[in-house]
Amino acid sequence: MANFDRPSTATAHIYRGTFIHATRQTALQILEDALLGVDTEGKIAFIGKGEELPALSRAFAFDPSEVTQLAQHEFFMPGMVDTHIHAPQYSYAGTALDMPLLQWLNTYTFPVESCFEDLEFAKKVYTQVVRRTLRNGTTTACYFATIHTDASLLLGQITNDFGQRALVGKVCMDRNNCVKHYKETSQESQEETCRFIAELLDKKYPLVKPVVTPRFALSCTAALLEQLGEIAKNNNLHIQSHISENVEEVKLVKELFPESESYTDVYHKYNLLTDKTVMAHGCYLSDEELALFRETGASLSHCPNSNISLCSGILNVANVLKHKVKLGLGTDVAGGYSASMLDAVRKTLDTSKVLTIQDPEHDTLSFEEVFRLATLGGSQALSLDDQTGNFEVGKDFDALRVNVAAPGGPIDLVQCEGPKILLEKFLNLGDDRNIVEVYVAGRKVVPFTEPTAE
Repeated sequence: MANFDRPSTATAHIYRGTFIHATRQTALQILEDALLGVDTEGKIAFIGKGEELPALSRAFAFDPSEVTQLAQHEFFMPGMVDTHIHAPQYSYAGTALDMPLLQWLNTYTFPVESCFEDLEFAKKVYTQVVRRTLRNGTTTACYFATIHTDASLLLGQITNDFGQRALVGKVCMDRNNCVKHYKETSQESQEETCRFIAELLDKKYPLVKPVVTPRFALSCTAALLEQLGEIAKNNNLHIQSHISENVEEVKLVKELFPESESYTDVYHKYNLLTDKTVMAHGCYLSDEELALFRETGASLSHCPNSNISLCSGILNVANVLKHKVKLGLGTDVAGGYSASMLDAVRKTLDTSKVLTIQDPEHDTLSFEEVFRLATLGGSQALSLDDQTGNFEVGKDFDALRVNVAAPGGPIDLVQCEGPKILLEKFLNLGDDRNIVEVYVAGRKVVPFTEPTAE
């Protein structure tokens, strides 16, 4: 198991204990009494067996006394990846869940998002959401911001200051008949998107990158969608949006874009369906549309809390995976009321069981499969799996140190349990009290130290 290649950089940290992760071949791999070394650049330098300590310490030039030993009920798992979250909506998370999607957007979302022109308000909310998601084990987040460029840049700065890996998108929308002051012209949207991309890239944040973000087809003209497709292509950028979330929305898209064969075809026509695209929801996608996702390499973000909370629909995840479409999980705050990816894991399991109740032939997802979706699956959905998602030599050390028996925590252990049972208990019962440390690219970001102002 050990990798004994001569290290190019020094080893900074070595951990010994249980490591649990997913690989391309298996949904759950448990490495007991393993040694993992992290180099000075935050990358995984080696993974070996505990018994190989003498050989590893010689090969990687560290003193065995420097090894950090995990306790009996502790394990490391990869950090979780939230593939779809609206940072500004965190300000009203846990409320306003009493109407369907389109009415909900006009009544609650657009009026609140329009307030983010105020940078002090934006700073307060964005600081809270980044702290909350990190504390709950989200090491990578794919954020929607608002139409306001400066506030969106501020979100990028805050994620960088706290050390979270993030894709940040300035929202683009040149159509909004219900809240008329919360929209841009096509030209403004294009120019401000270019400014946002240029200024964010100019910051050279190591872990924070821009993502081209048309809100969804209903709030963008064909001209704007075409421009955004060009911007993404010319800059080789990620793309995020929404698709096929709600029956009424799907119907209106068909009326608005009658020349397109499907909702998916709208995005495909404007070069917005690429191998760096993540689309949220997809509850009503046809098999033909899923085939187009597979063909283009685009991915889906499954947001079960929001799908239930706004009575939007239920995505058949097993069917998506059968079509070999990349899929990760999203909290979709604030349509989803919880900013914790553990909630997304639980709701994914619950909705899969609902589908099995409706159709006993349905393949119910296992907790192991959903664990993979929350970690490696999310990194694949965001095309970041060359950097993060599991414990492979050369990848960044994005990890959660979990203590299932944390004092004052929500889990009671009656007897000595193996690591698989401990993981299942954590996924079903755990919360931030069990997440004692969070690492992103080898840096300990939780517990918090106050970020230094630049």
